[in-house]
Amino acid sequence: MHIVDITISAFVVAIIVVSLLSNIAVLIGFLYSPEIRKQVPGLFILNLTFCNLLLTVFNMPLTLVGLINKGHPGARGFCQVVGFVDTFLTTNSMLSMAALSIDRWVAVVFPLNYHSRIRHRDAVIALGYTWIHSLCFSAVATCLSWVGYNHLYASCTLCSNRASGARTQFIIFTVVLHSLTFLLTLIVLCVTYLKVLKVARFHCKRIDEITMQTLVLFVDIHPSVRQRCLDEQRRRRQRATKKISTFIGTFVVCFAPYVITRIVELFTPGPINPHWGVASKCLAYCKAACDPFVYSLLRHQYRKTCSELANRILKRSPLTSSPRKVEKGRGDVPKPVQ
Repeated sequence: MHIVDITISAFVVAIIVVSLLSNIAVLIGFLYSPEIRKQVPGLFILNLTFCNLLLTVFNMPLTLVGLINKGHPGARGFCQVVGFVDTFLTTNSMLSMAALSIDRWVAVVFPLNYHSRIRHRDAVIALGYTWIHSLCFSAVATCLSWVGYNHLYASCTLCSNRASGARTQFIIFTVVLHSLTFLLTLIVLCVTYLKVLKVARFHCKRIDEITMQTLVLFVDIHPSVRQRCLDEQRRRRQRATKKISTFIGTFVVCFAPYVITRIVELFTPGPINPHWGVASKCLAYCKAACDPFVYSLLRHQYRKTCSELANRILKRSPLTSSPRKVEKGRGDVPKPVQ
């Protein structure tokens, strides 16, 4: 094997391990916490987690086999089934991210009317649309035999070589597919999260004004306390920007190279470097490993749930698991809340 193939193969193995462990952790947290199950976004996260797990179990190992064997990972019928699953899961996961962004936009922009605007019935309807949307495109590609082993991506997916007799129809289908999945999701993410960022900055500005007025009133305040307040202001302003950049940035970095390569492949007569094709496919797989951290595991509620579950497994009380709480119990004076 070439050194590049060995590097990409190791990268795929790392993606499989991280994606499997992180998505299982999200699933366990969802099943363990009744509070998470009651929330409407939990349905979208559950759907996204299942898509990532199935992609990790079925598609990523076959791509690894294709890299190692430099060829078809199985029979033609089996590869068509895998290609159907690949198109369905990728489309479904993108639309789930769009649904999550809409939910967060409503929660931030209309906080008082959130529970009346977004209910479990609405979430089920949205998930039903994502499934129908994904099934339609996957079924059309499979029925027209446009799914097979693609050497450029070393995986069973949409294959332009199998549409030699219907080249124009395949181009239209591919452009429409990516326009109604990747492009549509990207537009929804940008519009909703930029609205969320605008509201967050407005609230940060209000809090900063109140903080500065308070600091002016306290003339004898210690300089270190004043500096900590100013540092907290700066962190508060940066926190929302970092989160929004993470949501949109991971989506673009992971999916854009693969989608652009797909579009370029349709209109470029010359061959594309296979190493780049496989690398773009691996970047798309990376999203399955990033999603658990971006949408779940880094949130306070999931961290709290994982901590409680770990304490229960290790049979220790929450008081003994937190050094800060133990120190407070010994009579130490707690630090003032910033």
